[in-house]
Amino acid sequence: MQTIKWGALAVALLLLGIRLADGSSVTAMVNTDDTPIMQWPDLLDQPRPAVDRTLAYGDDPLQVIDLWLPKGKGPHPVVVMIHGGCWQTDIATRDIMNYIAADLRNDGIAVWNVEYRGVDRAGGGYPGTYQDIGAAADLLANQAKPLNLDLATTIAIGHSAGGHLALWLAARPALAEGEPLRGNHPLRIDAAISQAGIADLRAAMARDGHACGTDAPKAMAGDAFALTSPPEMPVSTAQQIQFHTDRDKIAPVEYARAYAAAMERRGVTVETNVHGPEGHVELIAPASRSWAAQKARIKQLLGRT
Repeated sequence: MQTIKWGALAVALLLLGIRLADGSSVTAMVNTDDTPIMQWPDLLDQPRPAVDRTLAYGDDPLQVIDLWLPKGKGPHPVVVMIHGGCWQTDIATRDIMNYIAADLRNDGIAVWNVEYRGVDRAGGGYPGTYQDIGAAADLLANQAKPLNLDLATTIAIGHSAGGHLALWLAARPALAEGEPLRGNHPLRIDAAISQAGIADLRAAMARDGHACGTDAPKAMAGDAFALTSPPEMPVSTAQQIQFHTDRDKIAPVEYARAYAAAMERRGVTVETNVHGPEGHVELIAPASRSWAAQKARIKQLLGRT
């Protein structure tokens, strides 16, 4: 397989269209400067934007969504947003996504920012976490009209472990009818955006030394990979888009490349974009190169360019 090389010839931002030997496509934004990558305090120590409204989709305190609603009458296009944190509530909750949620709101795009029970909470893991994500999505389907939200094009976006859940949500309608995780009327996802996602649970269970460990993906898989792990789930019609960064040590570019190759073998082309020099945090930081590219892609998908 051909690898991406960050060459010394790139003296400024250079947009490269690269087609790997396995047939998957990669767009790489290369920059050779020595800009330090962001650490979590660089983002989370900033004042956190305030949400407009919180709605419950279950009885547990974690079974809620935050609605970010643009000004004006609408109807507003909406993005379903799913946070990461190694699938563990102790590591992260939905408010780490507030910064980019507010940025989308400022551009007239509503955000349905989902909280869920992590594997470290009662009821979390398989199947509870998936039931939470599905119920939160289906609440959007039920409430879109009274909230004046436009579901003509529905996008799911998730960061890190949330990238896995965004891809899972997009594949959910392709599960067999009668499967409890599918539900009776699953929300249609037209495009799923994985921000440095950990999409392959089977591979994640074998990664000794990874920051998330091997227990969390094991708890998420529940030995039911055909229901939980996107590269083994039934193929849906949703467009799949990956955004990674070149200096991410949590979910390096190799994860994106492996997932794209696996889906290519199943006849699915996954759009993969790599930006840098940036790391894991920049993907959800409004001032970053990678977020600017993601927002532009979201607007393009919504026909708002």
